Amino acid sequence: MAFDILDFHEQAVRTESQESVDAMQTLLVDVLEDAGVSVRVDGVGNVIAHRSGSDETDGTSHLLLNTHLDTVPPHVPFERDGDIVRGRGACDAKGPLAAMVGAFLRAEIGDGRVTLAITPDEETTQTGAAHLVETLDADLDAAIVGEPTDLDICYAARGQFEGQITLTGESAHASDPSDGTNAVRAIGPTIEAMDRYDEAHGIDTHDTLGSPTLTPTMVEGGEAPNQIPAEVTLTFDRRSVPPERSEEFPASLEAHLRKSLPDEIGVDVSLVRPDTPFPEAFETDPAAQIVEVLRDASGGSVRPFGAATEAAQFAKLAPTVVFGPGVLADDEGPVAHSPREYVDRQDVLRAVDVLVETIETMLAEGDQPAERDASSSF
Repeated sequence: MAFDILDFHEQAVRTESQESVDAMQTLLVDVLEDAGVSVRVDGVGNVIAHRSGSDETDGTSHLLLNTHLDTVPPHVPFERDGDIVRGRGACDAKGPLAAMVGAFLRAEIGDGRVTLAITPDEETTQTGAAHLVETLDADLDAAIVGEPTDLDICYAARGQFEGQITLTGESAHASDPSDGTNAVRAIGPTIEAMDRYDEAHGIDTHDTLGSPTLTPTMVEGGEAPNQIPAEVTLTFDRRSVPPERSEEFPASLEAHLRKSLPDEIGVDVSLVRPDTPFPEAFETDPAAQIVEVLRDASGGSVRPFGAATEAAQFAKLAPTVVFGPGVLADDEGPVAHSPREYVDRQDVLRAVDVLVETIETMLAEGDQPAERDASSSF
């Protein structure tokens, strides 16, 4: 049974996956099994399939294709106007998913190996990717992570993690503020100190990714209008650059804030969801083979990616790039994660051709891949 890329993409966008990916898992497994590929769903929900040109795996080239099944809420219904498909996941990341499945099934593998590993929770906890890194064969030559890059080759991205700063004082009746220690009054000095953090720690603008950011995003505190608040919590968003790691950041920020606050104010910094992985900053050598091969196949620009991604997980194992059809934003504003999310079907088909050429080139032993016509079915 021929796999129709555009039909699969339409089915995927019609399938809601903002709350559960069960239906998307079923759709993907059925498509792969119908194509004669053995598939498994691991204990954390990753859908994993392999193609190999040889029973011998030692010393053979091995390429990983990864993207995700889940989408952000709310669901946006499928619509199509000519080649433009609209709906939740159209570009993030069901367009890249359709392209990767198409290339996985179509490419000539030769003596190499290709692993298709699709995660269930990229938009939330990213435990799927973390589990893959622990369980996949470590002998990867390269990884391609599917996200909307406008068919550009993205070899780096800032990290993203969230945390909370808890400021504590002592409650009292508001009729006599001197009886207590008002935690709310520490918010201003705390934010001012946050603004000085990178400069104080000598964190310069990264050559590739630019400057990190530390942004207060939410404030919560106080129990009654007539009571001195004893505790206030500031939530922050951190966009990091190499070599900063999320697990090291809270202690560093806490020590920095302590220097700017009165002794009577307590301060504690912690990560939100500390038991789940965060997308760390990563950077692949732009001269790496996977970057050059994808660039030659697509003709796209080589640049950093504009959002955080699971690619950082796979970069622990091998040179990793982000690539796919669609855009994060256009001249009118946000696209991915927005009510107007869309992708051009011709870009999805073009992505398949680029990925097929890349797979065949990366896995070839001296032979260049033959030219192929763009097609929605094979």
